Amino acid sequence: MRVISGSARGHKLRAPEGLTTRPTTDRIKESLFNIIAADLYECRFLDLFSGSGGIGIEALSRGAEKAVFVDRDKKSVSVIRDNLRATRLEERAQVMNCDIASAISKLGSLGEKFDIIFMDPPYNKGFVENTLTYIVRENILSETGYIIAEQSREDEVPKVPGLEVVRIKDYKITKMTFLSRAEGKLGD
Repeated sequence: MRVISGSARGHKLRAPEGLTTRPTTDRIKESLFNIIAADLYECRFLDLFSGSGGIGIEALSRGAEKAVFVDRDKKSVSVIRDNLRATRLEERAQVMNCDIASAISKLGSLGEKFDIIFMDPPYNKGFVENTLTYIVRENILSETGYIIAEQSREDEVPKVPGLEVVRIKDYKITKMTFLSRAEGKLGD
């Protein structure tokens, strides 16, 4: 696992040991960042279920203004911090060691808004719809922002009031579901 492009290009990233994380492959990461490249510069990026932090670090490397990383696993948080130090991107990063609902609630209470929200929860456990519901309730997606949910290809397409699916990109065993505000409004 490595940073593909940008200021930290070529840096190798550590991943938490064990089977608790499933890092996004370099091939899928490269494809994803080709899709969102035009939206990255100076964006505010939220990386939920961060694992190693590879997605948020790639966003920072490619010009995101700020990235917030959320993971409840202490080993993952330690690896994220190590990876941020190694890539010299920690000044534009915030790492939250808590569950997703608490993190989104805190970010909402602080009035935070994100241009791109990426989530890669454990597959087939219902986390995607629950997390999307928290995002809608706390209104942390910017007016023109969007959400990317990495899912198993077998997972249902999420249906959450306030959001609409705008694109689905299929890979062998995964898919990336892109969602934006339905009718331009969220949480109103």
